[in-house]
Amino acid sequence: MTFEDLEAWSEARRVVNNVYAICRDSSVARDFGLCDQIRRAAVSIMTNIAEGFERIHLAEKLQFYNIARARPGETRSFLTSSKTTTRAWRTRPSISVPI
Repeated sequence: MTFEDLEAWSEARRVVNNVYAICRDSSVARDFGLCDQIRRAAVSIMTNIAEGFERIHLAEKLQFYNIARARPGETRSFLTSSKTTTRAWRTRPSISVPI
């Protein structure tokens, strides 16, 4: 099994694809700084799940998984501050990964 097999990672990838589409096609696209922050927060969900999966020690795994759980909130906050209603957050992604 690899991190790409995790449902949480696949869901995070879907969110990243939606965020990139929003930054490309919506009013937020004109705000390059905000768009960059939104993208980085969304990508961080995926990368923290992957890094947590690859860690050997339980404490390290939990640290990265906890960061991954917080990033959707950060991403939603950026999207809210841009006053953009998006298809990325029609349903709140459930980021839960096995330990």
